[in-house]
Amino acid sequence: DKWCVSPNSHPEKFHTQPNTQPTRVLKKNSQLRMGVILLIVLLCVAFFAPIIAPCDPYKLYDALVAGPGTPGHILGTDGLGRDVLSEIIYGTRTSLMIGVVAASISGILGTCIGGIAGFFGGKIDRFISEFMNFFLMTPSFFLILIIVALFGSNIMYIMIVIGLTSWTGNARLMRAQAISLKERTFVKSAQAMGESRFSIMFKHIIPNGIFPIIAQTTMNVSSAILSEAGLSFLGLGDPNVVSWGQIIYHGKQYMPKGWWISTFAGVAVVFTVLTFFLIGDGLNRVLSPKMDANN
Repeated sequence: DKWCVSPNSHPEKFHTQPNTQPTRVLKKNSQLRMGVILLIVLLCVAFFAPIIAPCDPYKLYDALVAGPGTPGHILGTDGLGRDVLSEIIYGTRTSLMIGVVAASISGILGTCIGGIAGFFGGKIDRFISEFMNFFLMTPSFFLILIIVALFGSNIMYIMIVIGLTSWTGNARLMRAQAISLKERTFVKSAQAMGESRFSIMFKHIIPNGIFPIIAQTTMNVSSAILSEAGLSFLGLGDPNVVSWGQIIYHGKQYMPKGWWISTFAGVAVVFTVLTFFLIGDGLNRVLSPKMDANN
């Protein structure tokens, strides 16, 4: 049978991958299109922060807790006299970096662990499943709190810790994909041709099962940003960087007199979370046509 000669030529493998031409996808899904537009805005703000920001976010001015509309300070100043608008603009860089790095760690780790569990099965699957259940039973945010309190609140530690404690969702998705895909004809053909298990997993299983992970990882960006904001609100964020969580933390002591300090930073967090939710949900609908058809 000519279809069994090469796993890459089997039509079944081809049909597991949805049509993901960028222009066609964006035209079809308005939700994803809106998310991409908002993301472009965020990236532009982060990239051109030195040009857009009216002041140095670390510079202290004489006007303390000055309200919005103060000359030279559109969104006012905080308790130390720093310009709130400049802090929020520069905080975009930090918050996006935290979200992307933490979500990437989560996605890579979850994909590898879930792929191994689903493809190899047996005792390996049972052990990994029990390990995942342990993480699922443990509240991840409290685990992050403990680790950060013990090892410090350096921004690198925070990104790594958030990534290492949020991989279970991706692992469960990849495990389910691997269990389904390993029974497909193109995988059986690869096994018959003598390919090693790890070669089959990384060449055939993961590339064909990665699409739900992409959508999930995109949503994890917003979760990571919220986790950092929560840590900073509790005083466990990195005090040496400008982030939205730090702005909210410093502004809470001036509520309600200086409501604008935490409020505008909170709006930035909500805007970013909404952006990645729109992208993640839009990708999920595009990469899972059946779900989009049912709606």
